[in-house]
Amino acid sequence: MAPPSSTLLLPRWVLAAAVAGALFLLLPLVAVTVEVNWSGFIPLVTSESSLAALSLSLRTAGASTVLCILLGVPLALVLARVGFPGKRLVRALVLLPLVLPPVVGGIALLYTFGRQGLLGGTLEAMGIQVAFSTAAVVLAQTFVALPFMVLTLEGALRTAGTRYEAVAATLGAHPWTVLRRVTVPLVLPGLASGAVLSFARCLGEFGATLAFAGSLQGVTRTLPLEIYLQREADADAAVALSLVLVVVAVVVVGLSYRSVPGRTASGRSASARTAAGRSAPAGAAG
Repeated sequence: MAPPSSTLLLPRWVLAAAVAGALFLLLPLVAVTVEVNWSGFIPLVTSESSLAALSLSLRTAGASTVLCILLGVPLALVLARVGFPGKRLVRALVLLPLVLPPVVGGIALLYTFGRQGLLGGTLEAMGIQVAFSTAAVVLAQTFVALPFMVLTLEGALRTAGTRYEAVAATLGAHPWTVLRRVTVPLVLPGLASGAVLSFARCLGEFGATLAFAGSLQGVTRTLPLEIYLQREADADAAVALSLVLVVVAVVVVGLSYRSVPGRTASGRSASARTAAGRSAPAGAAG
């Protein structure tokens, strides 16, 4: 006897609510598409200011994503693998930018790295000016996107467990070898998803960037800021650029849901078992 369809296991009101939720999210995007001035779409999105804003957004989002990886991976590893007093508080503070209004984050960054800020005076004396520069855009984007990396990777680490890492360590592998050859391959899909989601969040960042970096064309004016400015001056340009940002965001988020080739659940387990075995001689030799 064939098993019942999964849809039959859900109450009808759940399906109706799901459809309503999907429509609530999709209808505004459809409205933007309908409002686009298609006859002038290409000139609108290829203007000098639009291309400068798009280029700056892509470059700063890429740099911010690298920072999210460099800072977020160690944070996620410590939160997932190390027990210490106040761990819950630390996790709450790390994830705070998820619920904090971005403009508040921008003001906090300004009072940290600004000319009269906590670290700004020292940096200024060293000839380093952060606020209202491209570096400020990168820092603002990293501040709001870092929790996405930490949250995604920590969840992947907790799901993976420590079984294979313990086997490798028992066989004599050095901690660096365990991390490089067992832990990272085991959670690589989670790491990739966290990086993609961080990039998408960086690409759409507005409030913290405006408060901390300002809006200087070619320097700090990212695509969301360009859309905001064009909204008052040229509504057609704002709608066209909004559609560009929506398309880029859809592509980026779609990539985060694609599994890493050759990394099925069984494939990851087999890979981890193999790595755990191979890491022992390497660790012992090191």
